[in-house]
Amino acid sequence: MELGAFSISLAVKDIEASRDFYAKLGFESLGGDIAQNWLILKNGDHVIGLFQGMFDKNMLTFNPGWAQDASELDEFTDVRALQKHLKEAGVAIDSEADESSTGPAHIMLTDPDGNPILIDQHR
Repeated sequence: MELGAFSISLAVKDIEASRDFYAKLGFESLGGDIAQNWLILKNGDHVIGLFQGMFDKNMLTFNPGWAQDASELDEFTDVRALQKHLKEAGVAIDSEADESSTGPAHIMLTDPDGNPILIDQHR
């Protein structure tokens, strides 16, 4: 079961202050739109997302179909297949993908300590 690229999505209070702070740690913009209150930053293989006003908590994020360098993978495990596997393993899914759909979709689940996990497929 391949989850794809990993990043941490941070719920920030001031996206500009957060961008400036992480820039001092060597993170550079990979994507996003600060006018829409979200940015994706990268430092080597490390990726963080900054999201102001979009999420209540920080969360772990996985992107099926993407390699850690943000390139597209030729082969990957579709989010609906991941959802099916997780449900069969007894994992509760907080927000499900439509199993009859194809292409972009996401699911959300929560680990035993209350940490949200987003599996977000963009392809």
